[in-house]
Amino acid sequence: MHYVHLGRSGVNVSRLCLGTMNFGPETNEANCFAMMDRALELGINFFDTANVYGKQVGEGRTEQIIGRWFAQGGGRREKVVLATKVFGRMGEWPNESRLSALHIRRACEDSLRRLQTDCIDLYQMHHVDRDTPWDEIWQAMEQLVREGKILYVGSSNFAGWHVAQAQELARSRHFFGLVSEQSLYNLNERTIELEVIPACEAYGIGLLPWSPLARGLLAGALQPATIGRRADEDLKKRVEQFRPRLEAYNALCMQLGERTADVALAWLLHQKAVTAPIIGPRTMEQLNGSMRALSLTLSRDTLNRLDEIFPGPGGSAPEAYAW
Repeated sequence: MHYVHLGRSGVNVSRLCLGTMNFGPETNEANCFAMMDRALELGINFFDTANVYGKQVGEGRTEQIIGRWFAQGGGRREKVVLATKVFGRMGEWPNESRLSALHIRRACEDSLRRLQTDCIDLYQMHHVDRDTPWDEIWQAMEQLVREGKILYVGSSNFAGWHVAQAQELARSRHFFGLVSEQSLYNLNERTIELEVIPACEAYGIGLLPWSPLARGLLAGALQPATIGRRADEDLKKRVEQFRPRLEAYNALCMQLGERTADVALAWLLHQKAVTAPIIGPRTMEQLNGSMRALSLTLSRDTLNRLDEIFPGPGGSAPEAYAW
């Protein structure tokens, strides 16, 4: 496993991040435990979750699963760079969501309890809150850092302007600010190349792409299926919407002798702004299969061909690739 700095911070994280959104709703606890153990065996030291994961409002079911896994000991917590998120609704009362100082404080305490740890390594704002002043948000985060309850702050689903706004206000307060941004980014969805990636590069913020396989679109979606994600009706509609480019993509991957999912992940790892794509396996097979992307080198010709098939807002810019 190769490790890189998380943004401009000194902490080292694996090139793949284990996303846990499926833990609980799609994967039972025993299999979650086995996959987290396997992730450590593979050298993955970066785990991402959120207080809203688990599909039960206010329960934090996924965080609880991770907390029980940590409680087994064996150095599990010490080996993991742990990331979770705050913003989503955790109850029906007015202050049980978003980014007020009140909710940030309470949500952090609740996540620490569920995760059975005394510190969250990366505390991420799940969405921007246009109704809360940045001075209030940063004051709350600064206090949590002083108390040792969080180490780093990240964002998720921010626009480029919000990244810049957050960083300039943090700078004015002599605070480190954001170290990472989680964004929707994959071969088929490249809007963040316009503003978000330039902002991240300008401020030294690591990029953590979520949905690297476009919710299954880039993982063999042309193959018929009656169960699993490929059987989902929404995915079938998206396949028809993008069928010409998916057929061209499939042909290219066949020519390379590689799986479509592996090429999609490898493409992200070739983007110089990307720190670690977030993989969200439901099964051990999916987790193990993701490892191929780490050793897959795409030639410049292949990268240019991918740009032709999936033309992004950023266009075909060879200087964007990390060689």
